[in-house]
Amino acid sequence: MGIGGRQRPPAQTMKDWRDLQSDFARHGYVAADDLSMALHIALALGRPLLLEGEAGVGKTEVARTLAAVKSTALIRLQCYEGLDAAQAIYEWNYQRQLLAIRASAEAGETGRVVEARLFSDEFLLERPLLKAIRQPVSPVLLIDEIDRADEEFEAYLLEVLSDYQITVPEIGTISAITRPMVILTANGTRDLSDALRRRCIYAHVGYPDRATELAILRSRCPALSDALSRQIIGFVQALRKEELDKKPGVAEMLDFAAALAGLGLADLTDDPVVLQAALGTLLKTQSDRAAVPTEVAQRIAGKAA
Repeated sequence: MGIGGRQRPPAQTMKDWRDLQSDFARHGYVAADDLSMALHIALALGRPLLLEGEAGVGKTEVARTLAAVKSTALIRLQCYEGLDAAQAIYEWNYQRQLLAIRASAEAGETGRVVEARLFSDEFLLERPLLKAIRQPVSPVLLIDEIDRADEEFEAYLLEVLSDYQITVPEIGTISAITRPMVILTANGTRDLSDALRRRCIYAHVGYPDRATELAILRSRCPALSDALSRQIIGFVQALRKEELDKKPGVAEMLDFAAALAGLGLADLTDDPVVLQAALGTLLKTQSDRAAVPTEVAQRIAGKAA
């Protein structure tokens, strides 16, 4: 039985938000208290969670980790300018429909029987939004970088987030079988509408503080020495204070640590050439590389601890 309409499901029996935080930690994601609480509230109320923040701070990873914690499917919709219903919701399999029309004509079939068959589930291609509301087990629906999509698509999305149903003109209204756990991310490319924000629980995800980022590194790279781990975090956090076009995020920090481990560097000040080469994991534009020459990298490395 579908759960369309505006009725709100009864509040789920949820674990304490700190238990949810612990579940995330066991899957390698160190979530701040405010993020864990916002996620807990969103799950308990059956509301979407909107995560805003700079690129690379771990917003998308929240959805991946939630899917792992809940042992459910992750369905991702990557937003971009020009995204429309055909890519996001559904479209008809026109090639199969043409073949079916030819086969029906050869068999002497015509009229409404053929039309009804052509516009049935057999020829309907599910895209992420439709797929998410038709799962037998509630999935995690990640709507990534919603601020990159056009305002028109954002308005269309409101029907799904309000009623968890989708209207297909040829079929009718398809109501959700299960209510997906929805996470939206935004990088501040444009302002989101008040209507979308009202439907969401909100959390801002910033760069982690030193202790949190060190915990992330130890969780993901336990083989690193404590001294080198502290150096890496000190180096990356100091680097973010430089005048850069794109500040390195957590994912880049982990790549940096893996590169140093693979290159056999035990101390950031041991080999300036190796350190400079490893900066390719942190700095992704030529202007940023030029802003951190060898002498600057060595100065930052010397103060990192």
